[in-house]
Amino acid sequence: MLTGGCQCGAVRYEVSQKPGRVYCCHCTECRAQSASAFGISVIVAPDSVRLTAGHTKVWRRPTAAGKILACAFCPDCGTRLWHVNEPPGPEMSIKGGSLDQPVDLTDAFHIWTDSALPGVCIPPGARRFAQEPDV
Repeated sequence: MLTGGCQCGAVRYEVSQKPGRVYCCHCTECRAQSASAFGISVIVAPDSVRLTAGHTKVWRRPTAAGKILACAFCPDCGTRLWHVNEPPGPEMSIKGGSLDQPVDLTDAFHIWTDSALPGVCIPPGARRFAQEPDV
């Protein structure tokens, strides 16, 4: 079981399944959201995620694929916790930095690499996609 929460501790959650995939996303939206060089997305089924403490607020934005992304965050500290497409599909994205245990990025897919910051080193042999993958 995976567990995680926000920076201030008001929101806590658990995930009852192993991640299907892990993405390191270099798009401008994920860079802005994470305030870093890339965002980490841990892909799981929505029914495997359970809120165990607190409540979230949701901010919605359009995606490059023409969908709407519902972005859940802590209303107290603002930590982004997960993303869900609207309408929901079979997968959602847990934000890797919100997990209690660090995510192993060894087999991560690197996506939107066309937008990667200069100097960011993507490991040799990593699965890379210039934009959104078909995976």
